[in-house]
Amino acid sequence: MIVTLEEMKSYLRVDYEDDDHLIADLIHSAESLCKDILRTDEDTVLAEAGNGKAAVMYTVAYLYEHREEADHHDLIMTLRSLLFGSRKDGF
Repeated sequence: MIVTLEEMKSYLRVDYEDDDHLIADLIHSAESLCKDILRTDEDTVLAEAGNGKAAVMYTVAYLYEHREEADHHDLIMTLRSLLFGSRKDGF
């Protein structure tokens, strides 16, 4: 994991354990989504990407805060902007 549960809870300002499982699932989903945008299956590529950690944290925060009405197209476009410099030409 590029972002720990504790780091993410601190970023989200969550100080209770009720959402730990949800946040952990969102971290895994965010990492997968960011790797898809980077066009890689390698965890190290995401970890070494200039904005990789920020992109994962942004994704988790967005999905956590917008659980009911997330605009996934807007999220993808933002992530492409964040990760563009590290994105591979193809798989």
